[in-house]
Amino acid sequence: MSSVKDTGKEGTQSDNVSVDNLELDGNLRCESPKRGTTLSTSTSSFEALDPHDPNLSRLANTMFQKTGEYLQEELTATHADYRLLERLNKEAIEKYAELKTISTNVAHSLDTLNQKYKKLQPVLDNINQIDDSVTKLEQAAYKLAAYSKRLEAKFKEIEKENSSK
Repeated sequence: MSSVKDTGKEGTQSDNVSVDNLELDGNLRCESPKRGTTLSTSTSSFEALDPHDPNLSRLANTMFQKTGEYLQEELTATHADYRLLERLNKEAIEKYAELKTISTNVAHSLDTLNQKYKKLQPVLDNINQIDDSVTKLEQAAYKLAAYSKRLEAKFKEIEKENSSK
């Protein structure tokens, strides 16, 4: 609190007076004009039985009413947000369930097609072999046609030589 100096009797008396003043001042802060000293350290000056300003009371009531309305609207908006979020989650769950069903059907169809392909694989291999054979036969036919044209041309040439003689 106050610093104590070694100035003799006068210094200790002034310290005692300032401590007494602080105690008196502290007691005044905790006293209620109607009920005496209280243990409360509240700084509120409102007492239930004290007369008060009606304008202040009206403004306080309005403030509490508006604050209550504000909080009610905040809660209503938050509740609406949660309901919307819940609805979106339900829609997402339904959509994912639908996509799961579609993907399951696609996977089943793909397995079925793979099984059919495996069954047809020997036939497809046989078709490829036949195609290769047909291609070779076609090449042989073209060679044979070219050879027969050359042979025919040579035969005509020989006939012309024999007929001219």
